[in-house]
Amino acid sequence: MCDGGHVYVPAHFAADDGAIAALLARPTAADLVTATADGLVATPLPLLFDPRTGPRGALLGHVARNNDQWRRPPLGEAMVIVRGPEAYVSPGFYASKAEHGRVVPTWNYVTAHIYGQLVVHDDPQWLDGLVRRLTDHHEAGEPRPWSVDDAPPAFVAGQLRAIVGVEVVISRIEAKVKMSQNRPAADVDGVVAGLDARGDHTAATAVREARRG
Repeated sequence: MCDGGHVYVPAHFAADDGAIAALLARPTAADLVTATADGLVATPLPLLFDPRTGPRGALLGHVARNNDQWRRPPLGEAMVIVRGPEAYVSPGFYASKAEHGRVVPTWNYVTAHIYGQLVVHDDPQWLDGLVRRLTDHHEAGEPRPWSVDDAPPAFVAGQLRAIVGVEVVISRIEAKVKMSQNRPAADVDGVVAGLDARGDHTAATAVREARRG
């Protein structure tokens, strides 16, 4: 699923298919970036991964109709930057700091650069289906999930007219999981403990998962 490309990914930080799938399944916003005749254009927006489109799946979302990124033909592929857990790692977390002191700060992160063909959908029926899927995806964890049908139909129709659908049919993915895998075991233990103590449990869990991987 992951091809070589333009992201610097040392072998010990390369993301496998499972890590990529987990990243794409997370409810989060991403950056849609296109190169146009007028320069680079970027829009942050929530995207839904659909594995059924094309050989590698597609990312589906929508932009405001007044956002003219969808009107500007991209020069080549579009790129989507997806980010996972991230955290500052203090040298004080490392057991090796007490041993020899040859440690420096770093930043742990999970990210993917996803490339593909940008397809625009200016179709109310397509948009209605997408909005319902996005809503269900993001409302799944709520105690009383909101539904599109909770809003008046005329209001929903007006909202759909104000947006345009975008789809990135994936051609390649460059992904990186930098979660202290290159550190000695005692240092990794210290990173997990330090992040948990800070209250950054999401990043601490990501370090644990990277170690198991």
